[in-house]
Amino acid sequence: MFTLYSLKNGLTNVRGIYCDGVNCGLRPDPEQGDLAFIRSEFPARIAARYTSNRFQAAPLRHALRYGKSFEGNFILANAKNANAMTGEAGIRDIETILSHLPANLEIRNPVMSSTGVIGYRLPVEKILRGLNKLDWHARDSDAAARAIMTTDSFKKELCFEVELADGSTFRIAAVAKGAGMINPAMATMLCFIVTDAAVPAEEMEGLLEEAVNGSFNRISVDGDTSTNDTVYLMANGASGAYDAAAFAEALNKITFELAMMILKDGEGANKVVAFEVTGAASDKEAQIAATALSNSLLVKTALFGEDPNWGRIASTIGASGVECDEERLVIHYDDLLIYDAQHRELDPEREEQAYRIMKQDSFRIRCDLGIAEGSFTAYGCDLSYEYVKINAEYRT
Repeated sequence: MFTLYSLKNGLTNVRGIYCDGVNCGLRPDPEQGDLAFIRSEFPARIAARYTSNRFQAAPLRHALRYGKSFEGNFILANAKNANAMTGEAGIRDIETILSHLPANLEIRNPVMSSTGVIGYRLPVEKILRGLNKLDWHARDSDAAARAIMTTDSFKKELCFEVELADGSTFRIAAVAKGAGMINPAMATMLCFIVTDAAVPAEEMEGLLEEAVNGSFNRISVDGDTSTNDTVYLMANGASGAYDAAAFAEALNKITFELAMMILKDGEGANKVVAFEVTGAASDKEAQIAATALSNSLLVKTALFGEDPNWGRIASTIGASGVECDEERLVIHYDDLLIYDAQHRELDPEREEQAYRIMKQDSFRIRCDLGIAEGSFTAYGCDLSYEYVKINAEYRT
């Protein structure tokens, strides 16, 4: 048994965690942060999940040298510059920057994350000057969360406290960014999760993989996959408390809620839609169909136009390559029947009901393929025709 509570002020709540964000000149507005850090004063371990893009950015290639679930207690992050496609020079720039961290902080295996424009080396001197502005003993989650924002319209931070049956507690908190180039492989994003739970080192990778697969790997805004996507989980064990089931639930909850924040903040998006596929030949086939729906620009623009015509839904499922049959397919918007073999056309009453559903900020499109028992749910959003047409800027 355990109880989960929501806390304000994000990372600040976790024992032994310090964080801050400042402007180092990457953004023209000095009031906007663009450089942040998160550090643990206690020894910690870091597990990570990275983008599937074959052109992984320099920060990822640098961190991969530490191996999986490595000992580490420091994350530095910057906005406006992705440090991607910069070759070995980009990695050397990271090493230069990290070599200037204060020696008295007892930093071990520091990592760096970057988000912004691809193809430009980091302005090292600006970032080094920014290091001198950071307060290494600050506990300012708000500043850190805002400093990693790019096209985000709001900051994304959460914290939960978990009370176990014996009265002991641990906390888990996270900040994230993401708005454009969102695709379930992972979504375009940075996410930094910290906890004072005493998570066994051998369990961290598996726990993080499960959480990411249930959250960030299920959302889509525009179908693009970034070079910089990163999720870090840092655990310092400072609370001394741990329960495997409780921690898994808290981690899954915090990643899912952040994923929904990212989806809600998608560039040009107004609606969050769950694409629930059931009755597929297998869970894998259901995943293929649901992901195709969440990625489809035709579906996204139909959602934006609040067009209840089911044709784009059915067409996308058929094009996905999964086993399906129009005589068995059943489509619902929330609980409203939109299509089955006996109801191929919307009558005026159901069409009006469908319009009302599609005007909501969020709803569910349920597609039963009627083949077997496979199921999967992906999450997407609407996009305007204008966004799809003009979104030629390649950024992370």
